[in-house]
Amino acid sequence: MNSLNRRAAWRIAAVSMLLAALASPVAWFVAQERAEESTVSLAIEESQRLLHHFGAIDLDGADAEVHANSAAKTIAGGLFDIAEIYNAKGERLAEAMTAEGAQVEGVLLHHASPAYSEASYESLKLPDGGWVLRIFVPLRIAGSALAPITGYFEGVRIVPEWQRAQMLANALSAALMIGLASLLCGAAIYPVVVRLSADNEQKAREVLDSHLSMMEALGRAIAKRDSDTGVHNYRVAWIAARIAEKLGLPNKEMQSLIAGSFLHDVGKIGIPDAILLKPGKLDDEEFAVMRTHVAQGEEIVSGIGWLDGASDVVAGHHEKWNGAGYPRRLAGEQIPLAARIFAVADVFDALCSKRPYKEALGFDAAMAILEKDTGSHFDPGVMAAFRPIARQVFDRLAGCSEAEACRLLEERVRLHFGM
Repeated sequence: MNSLNRRAAWRIAAVSMLLAALASPVAWFVAQERAEESTVSLAIEESQRLLHHFGAIDLDGADAEVHANSAAKTIAGGLFDIAEIYNAKGERLAEAMTAEGAQVEGVLLHHASPAYSEASYESLKLPDGGWVLRIFVPLRIAGSALAPITGYFEGVRIVPEWQRAQMLANALSAALMIGLASLLCGAAIYPVVVRLSADNEQKAREVLDSHLSMMEALGRAIAKRDSDTGVHNYRVAWIAARIAEKLGLPNKEMQSLIAGSFLHDVGKIGIPDAILLKPGKLDDEEFAVMRTHVAQGEEIVSGIGWLDGASDVVAGHHEKWNGAGYPRRLAGEQIPLAARIFAVADVFDALCSKRPYKEALGFDAAMAILEKDTGSHFDPGVMAAFRPIARQVFDRLAGCSEAEACRLLEERVRLHFGM
């Protein structure tokens, strides 16, 4: 399992466990409530059935108390442990209770005369840990929900231990099922996420590969115009990446640095051949034209989303630490860090490379020039990072062909572009 899949697995597992932890208590509570409401509904239905059976709906007649007492005695001992029947005025006509009901009656709070219009209930916990349901039912003529209220029934049911245990077991079962469903859902989602992630990664790699191919094509186009820049692009981008690694740049900035270093002279495409390929020294007017390659390069890479970061190097690779560079005469930390890193890499490679107009310098001679210009041309902080690796960089690039330099840069690209 690769690191991406491991991260996906951990995240899905964490979310699944969180959902299970949140959903299970809710499921337990809902199951408890439904079990309680089911018990209450059954009790209300049964009480109404018995009251109608005994004719106790008419609670204003001469035999109202007889009917009420008969119904109350029958109801108490069935679903209820205490049964009370009131007339329409809220006057109690009858009360009956079991031995268990008599034990809890003193604990229950007494209330004012009933005057409610809808059935309701209270769930009460007793001091000894017992549980009772107190039910309030307005009585009407059978089959007429809009008929006037003829009386009231109030009953107390002591929920037996076995029923409480059953309700608890059912609630726990529901909670466990919801928790298990959450975990199973996570397990089912994981392969789908991995597959989608793999597809997305493949597409991202294809897009990145096309971007890098475009970068290489631009680099080759520069090389066709200026034969000195072919291997130089690969070498200088590799050196800049090594310095940036020493400085601890994050991958996103590393990607911009590598692209900018490779394309630093892309603006030379717009310089006339008479100036770009002139074998001798440029005059002031020609040099002014040559300097425009910076602005032209910036225009080329700007507006291409993935190359936007490259503009730091393209636009700033001729700036100097002391502000004597061009085109903006930036100084110190006004110059983007990527451009300051590139400046060291560019000059070091130029000094150590053979060109048609000069021989390559040795390591000590090249470093002496860099040290002399540190604080004027080069950022002292960047030089401090380069010194410890300079000899290793020099030895690695000594006699390096363009193909070998390309392979070296590919290693950094794969490392920092996640390929």
